[in-house]
Amino acid sequence: MASKKQIRYADAGVNIDEADRAVKSIREMARATFSKNVLTDIGSFGGGYQLKHYKNPVLVSSADGVGTKIKLAFSTGRHDTIGEDLVNHCVNDIAVQGAKPLFFLDYFAVGKLDAKVAASVVSGLARGCKANGCALIGGETAEMPGLYQDGEYDLAGFITGAVEKKRMLTGDRVKEGDVLLGLPSTGLHTNGYSLARKLLFEVAAYKPESVVEELGSSVADELLKVHKSYLKPLHALHDARLLKAAAHITGGGITDNTPRVLPKGLGVRIATGSWPVLPVFELLKKIGRIPDDDWRRTFNLGLGMIFVVSAKKKAAAEKILQHLREPFYTVGEVIAVEDKAARVVYE
Repeated sequence: MASKKQIRYADAGVNIDEADRAVKSIREMARATFSKNVLTDIGSFGGGYQLKHYKNPVLVSSADGVGTKIKLAFSTGRHDTIGEDLVNHCVNDIAVQGAKPLFFLDYFAVGKLDAKVAASVVSGLARGCKANGCALIGGETAEMPGLYQDGEYDLAGFITGAVEKKRMLTGDRVKEGDVLLGLPSTGLHTNGYSLARKLLFEVAAYKPESVVEELGSSVADELLKVHKSYLKPLHALHDARLLKAAAHITGGGITDNTPRVLPKGLGVRIATGSWPVLPVFELLKKIGRIPDDDWRRTFNLGLGMIFVVSAKKKAAAEKILQHLREPFYTVGEVIAVEDKAARVVYE
């Protein structure tokens, strides 16, 4: 049976005019990240990027999201940092293989589109891209009524970088006795938020605006700290031929992420107490009485990146990091392990 009245797309919950307003505000922010290598404009069916100055390039790609950290944006109305989190997370994931970021695309899906919220999210994406020398060449804004609750959205990103094949960081040069240099995180980054939200908001009954003495800030301010990019110090060491491997400490913590860059038969000995564990992690452990092994596999505990360098070249690496004013800690060393032994040992 046919409807007695005309039905438009808006009647199904999709506002094309609001989408047009969103695209107009997004376009200028994205253009601000463009380089001469970008061959297409926002709104093209596909983004075009010309690869230059590489002899034998390897393209390194990664796709990711920000997990349930996004729930903090919903509850606080603060949407301008989530995009930066996403870009920096993706940048770190390809940087540890030696790649420098070229371009980034995002996927923003929402039940009911609000052009101001979309623009705020993209402002973070653009800021992150610009800071990392990466072009925001396109993306998808999808309004899907009925799939997401009002006021909620999801955000994902895809990044592509390049590295000369002979300069890829594969970890194959890592050997027993190499040293681990840990660079501090700003906080949770983009991992462990499901547990953190449960402990802080359900168990401890805090609200986002609650000021907690141990944190020295509100819960929202702590949890919305931006995921740090380690691109600059990583490539400073890599360009100086001092870096053997690098591990981005994300989901799985130090326990699961450091073995990903080690050859078979090698593990690491982590010196607990060699870096300051951030107060937020101590607070979470206290609230939930979290066992050590779970604590270490859920959170980064204050280290967002680990560099593997030769013991003989450690001083040279430290000098570069000091010049960049990048804080770091000597947090362990590479050790030999049996096939079935734990590859990360805490002492």
